Parts: sequence; structure tokens; C-alpha cells
Amino acid sequence: MFGIILSALMLAFGIFLALTKDPGFARNKKFAWMFIAIGLIALVFKILNYK
Repeated sequence: MFGIILSALMLAFGIFLALTKDPGFARNKKFAWMFIAIGLIALVFKILNYK
């Protein structure tokens, strides 16, 4: 269950980075797609393997 929550938070943070206009996060925008991809892949596999 913790892995699902962590994956969802990583996905949400990636989306936040992609959409934010805050200048403090501007240098980290290049990591947005990495967080989205890792979060989405991990979330899908955690849900598929959840028992």
C-alpha cells in the first residue's frame, strides 16, 4: 500500500513540476517528465501486483 501511495505522490509531483510557473522550480522542470514516467510505471505495476 505504501508503494502505491509513494508512486501516486511521485506522479503528482511530476505533474506539478510540469504545470507550475514558479521561478523557484524553473531549474527542475527538466525532471518533470522523469517523475511522471517513473511514477506512472511504478503505479501501474504496483496496482497490477497488488494482492
